[in-house]
Amino acid sequence: MSLLTAQNIHVRHGAATVLHNVSFAIQKGEIVTIVGPNGSGKSTLLRTLIGALQPTSGQVVRKARLKIGYVPQKLHVDATMPMTVRRFLDLPTRVTDAEAEAALTRTGVAGIGTRPLDGLSGGQFQRVLLARAILSSPDILMLDEATQGLDQPGSAAFYQLIEDLRDSLGCAVLMVSHELHVVMSASDRVICLNGHVCCEGTPEVVSAAPEYRQLFGTGTKGALALYRHDHDHGHDHDHPHCHHEDAH
Repeated sequence: MSLLTAQNIHVRHGAATVLHNVSFAIQKGEIVTIVGPNGSGKSTLLRTLIGALQPTSGQVVRKARLKIGYVPQKLHVDATMPMTVRRFLDLPTRVTDAEAEAALTRTGVAGIGTRPLDGLSGGQFQRVLLARAILSSPDILMLDEATQGLDQPGSAAFYQLIEDLRDSLGCAVLMVSHELHVVMSASDRVICLNGHVCCEGTPEVVSAAPEYRQLFGTGTKGALALYRHDHDHGHDHDHPHCHHEDAH
């Protein structure tokens, strides 16, 4: 049985339909990446899958006793209420010192338990969020734009860590990402979302699909169309390793 299945999910916000007839399943051990332009419903879909939002119609079917580890897109830390990394890992469920340190070690930030959260770098903070997410030994890790704000080497290292955790924990991974090089290198399957599932398959199949190219353009060498306000074509040479092999 699939770990989690979305069946004909519709989500409306007021008069606007955010998600329309979205269906897919996640199997044990696979890494699935959701890509799509801004406003395509990616975060809404993740929040629906974890149960934070109820679909207007359709349903999410979860395996019995399914455990989900969630890494949010951003988390605001109140600087007026200092909190150490160790204390943060006790939220919402207390863990032992040994469990906390093991999780920090596993995510590459051993020994920072006594540091204040608001004193961490962006990369350290993301790894602490990830450490908290794996404390429950999740069946699925869900990450919403987890490398936002990290530079490219930081992003690459973070996603390598995700792959390593998938292998060691045996969990599935569902992540929302804008980064094509991540999608192409770190995913078993890609779901292209724009309010509905435009196309789905291996990274190679999706990157060649007309629906994907209509959204993201072709031959952009990794600079997705939705990024063009940040990266015009004059910057394409910054991303040579992201080249579409099939986009000539």
